[in-house]
Amino acid sequence: MNSSYIIWPVLAQIYLTLAMFILLGVRKAKAVKAGEVNRKQAALNNREWPEYVIKVSNNIANQFELPVLFYVLCLLFYSINAIDVLTITLAWVFVLTRFAHAYIHIGSNYVPMRFKLFLLGCLVMIGMLLLVAWKLAMGITAA
Repeated sequence: MNSSYIIWPVLAQIYLTLAMFILLGVRKAKAVKAGEVNRKQAALNNREWPEYVIKVSNNIANQFELPVLFYVLCLLFYSINAIDVLTITLAWVFVLTRFAHAYIHIGSNYVPMRFKLFLLGCLVMIGMLLLVAWKLAMGITAA
């Protein structure tokens, strides 16, 4: 299998992170324009922003937690040339959980569903970790 296929879910995850930054800018501009925030106080305290801004800001922080491990694992798979259908499937499932998590986080913020998606993403990451470790231990790489 072409090793570059692992790059597509990585790019999708990067896109999600950048989209959240853009959405944050849009929501902050809306809050400022509507007079919902004291810009001087908000510059020092994120809690000064309206909830709809804080949700996106908190989600951006989430994009630099578990996804960082995802990037590392994808690079490991790529570097040892051990990409297969299972690897690609796990990577896409992880990214889909992150998109769904972000959608809920910046919308309803229904924590029980967010947690389920986070947990599923964690389980996928554990699966990816075990898979790359197994492939390394067995010397399994693509020709």
